[in-house]
Amino acid sequence: MPILHLAILAAVQGLTEFLPISSSGHLVLVPQFLGWPDQGLIMDVAVHVGTLFAVLVYLYRDVGSMVGGVIMFMRGRSAPGARLFGLLVIGTIPVVCAGYALHQYFPGMFRSLEVIAWATLGFGLLLWISDQVGMTVRRIEHLGILDVLFIGAAQCLALIPGTSRSGITMTAARFIGMERVDAARFSLLLSIPTIIAAGTLSGLDLYESGSVELASDVFIAAGLAFGFALIAIAIMMAWLKRASFTPFVIYRVILGVFLLMVAYGVI
Repeated sequence: MPILHLAILAAVQGLTEFLPISSSGHLVLVPQFLGWPDQGLIMDVAVHVGTLFAVLVYLYRDVGSMVGGVIMFMRGRSAPGARLFGLLVIGTIPVVCAGYALHQYFPGMFRSLEVIAWATLGFGLLLWISDQVGMTVRRIEHLGILDVLFIGAAQCLALIPGTSRSGITMTAARFIGMERVDAARFSLLLSIPTIIAAGTLSGLDLYESGSVELASDVFIAAGLAFGFALIAIAIMMAWLKRASFTPFVIYRVILGVFLLMVAYGVI
């Protein structure tokens, strides 16, 4: 794949992965509007892996706390980091099961422009509703198993391009009363095992393809996505400390309406 194509895909992925506007939806749209062939799920996940390292760097304190907590737990001692790690594992189970089933039996499903348009619009409005009705009284340390299962189940909807993994998990978190910054932070943490699982699955596909060119493309795209994602995370977290999700909702509504007009031949 030409370097320009890789750079654009990485920029789109890095800038949209953790903003509640759907990275997968944008990655599907890029080849459609620029006339490029669909880059496929392997390249999608390659840039996701690049953004994974951005999360690990940005949330290094939480990651370090979980690693230390697990070590203490194995030694028979309790620690907040071990509890958080356990909650992330529980919250990841639903999407791992759903993602594996979709990958095995329905590959490429839902990647149509109509689906992306409706998902972008519909789940964008749902984010706005949750942000309006949800209280802002709960933090990550207040989460229980049922709360995490609710957020994890909602994350399964992100398998539909246009939904936004970060968007739907933040939506679910706001519905159960989490503060905006903590909702975004937990969404970022939940992305770690989810991206690892998706990257492992597509990594097997990459290995079976035996394509050296594809392998080099993957590493280039992942590296570029890392830089863009780190910038996007910092900007989003700074914004949510003083404002709401409304600008993201407005963007999704405008984009969703535009895509519907394109999908149904209005323009």
